Amino acid sequence: MQDNTEFLSNFTMKTPTFLLTGVPGLESAHAWISIPFCCLYATALSGNSMILFIIVTQQSLHEPMYYFLSMLSATDLGLTISTMSTTLRILWFCANEISLDWCIVQMFFLHGFTCIESGVLVAMAFDRYIAICNPLRYTTILTNSRIIQMGFLVIIRAIVLVVTLLLLLKPVSFCRVITLSHSYCYHPDVIKLACSDTWANSICGLVEVILTVGLDISCIILSYILIIRSVLTIASFGERYKVFSTCMSHIGAVAILYIPMFSLSLVHRYGQSAPKVVRSMMGNVYLILPPVLNPIIYSLKTKQIQKAILSLLYTK
Repeated sequence: MQDNTEFLSNFTMKTPTFLLTGVPGLESAHAWISIPFCCLYATALSGNSMILFIIVTQQSLHEPMYYFLSMLSATDLGLTISTMSTTLRILWFCANEISLDWCIVQMFFLHGFTCIESGVLVAMAFDRYIAICNPLRYTTILTNSRIIQMGFLVIIRAIVLVVTLLLLLKPVSFCRVITLSHSYCYHPDVIKLACSDTWANSICGLVEVILTVGLDISCIILSYILIIRSVLTIASFGERYKVFSTCMSHIGAVAILYIPMFSLSLVHRYGQSAPKVVRSMMGNVYLILPPVLNPIIYSLKTKQIQKAILSLLYTK
């Protein structure tokens, strides 16, 4: 028994150094691959920064809908910055090592901002529900103080759930084969490399998924069921379309967050035989797509944002 323990100790460690993965099989082309990545990161950073700047500086946009949009843009900025450093470091310098402590720090921000974004989308669904189903009480229900309370609730939920999940990761022992599937630390990817018992981690991860994605999607679906029921009472087809079109941007934001998220989860759960490059690229799409597309969607579909951007550009 002692020999077996000594043997296992040679292949496990408490404070490992993980190896991140760029684009498997295309390591020689990483410098070229970094060009589209840089363009996407630049688009995400500039687009979300512009949305934030416009909402802060334009008095006409100081309304609940745009306050929630500013929260979404701030979250997308955080999500972009939390993964950009390790991804570009791998593509530019082939520096793919990261310690457990820094891995935990990155996961805190990555999973935290993802959880916050999901919560903000719920708040935006509630905003659309009140605006369409109870418009006369819109300003009295969504007051500034209530919006701040909703924002704090979303942030506190994310911190509590993510910190609990990561604290359970600290005592875990890892095998010496510690190559991750992505260019960043992703909790389901990290926990698969553990050599010690991860039952508590799995239960905590399941609880976090239920209390974030499960609860949030249920609330969003309920909001749209009530919205659709209210819209169908409108006699004119043109009016129905006009009212429902105000939800298109939000539906797009929901789709580009949850579809890649579910796809990546399915690949980690059932796609062990999938090519490594597929897992790697799906992981990048999952985190790059929302910050890149959200500012574009809201700029194209929201006339007030369009007018504010044009006003900003022409005054310059």
